[in-house]
Amino acid sequence: MTKPTAHPLTPVPREPGLEELLTAVAAGGEQAFERLYDRLAGPVYGLVLRVLRDPAQAEEVAQEVLVEVWRTAARFDAARGSGLSWVMTMAHRRAVDRVRSAQAAADREHRAGTRSAEVPHDHVVEEVTVRLEGERVRRCLGGLTEVQRQAVTLAFYGGYSYPEVAGLLRVPLGTIKTRMRDGLVRLRDCMGVER
Repeated sequence: MTKPTAHPLTPVPREPGLEELLTAVAAGGEQAFERLYDRLAGPVYGLVLRVLRDPAQAEEVAQEVLVEVWRTAARFDAARGSGLSWVMTMAHRRAVDRVRSAQAAADREHRAGTRSAEVPHDHVVEEVTVRLEGERVRRCLGGLTEVQRQAVTLAFYGGYSYPEVAGLLRVPLGTIKTRMRDGLVRLRDCMGVER
C-alpha cells in the first residue's frame, strides 16, 4: 500500500515569528511559550555563558531570563525592535548584573576580612609611648661620654656608616668601633634591654 502524498499546492504551515509568539505569550498562550522557549533557550544560554563563563550559573540565569520573558511579554514593543533583540538584551543585562553582583559580594567579603584583621589602633597611646621612649633615649644618651654620644648619634641618627663616622671625626675606624660598642652597651643597660 502506498502512502498518500501531499498535493503540491497544499500550503505548508508557516512557523510563527518570535514577535507573534511574544504576542501570544503576552495573552497567556502556554503553547506559544513552549515554542518560544524551544527557539530561544539555546541562544540565551549561549550569550549568558559567554558573559559568565560558568555553565551552572549560565543555566540559572538563562532560566531566569526565560521566566522573565513569560512574565513581561506584554512589555515587548515590535515598533522598537525585533523579538530576538528584546530577549537577548534582557539576557545580556541579567548576565552582567550577575557578574556585578558576584564582584560586589567578593569586594564586601574582602573589606570585611580586612576590617576584621585590623587591630584597633589608639593614636594617642602610640604618640605618648613614642614621646616617652624618645625622652628615655635622650636621657640615656646623656649618660654616655661625649665621644660615645658623637659616634652613636652620627651612626644611628645621621645614617652614617662606621667608616664615614671615622672620617667625620678624624679618628681611626677601630676607635670608632670601640666607642660604638661601649656606647651601645651603656644604652642597652640604661634602657633595660635584656641581652
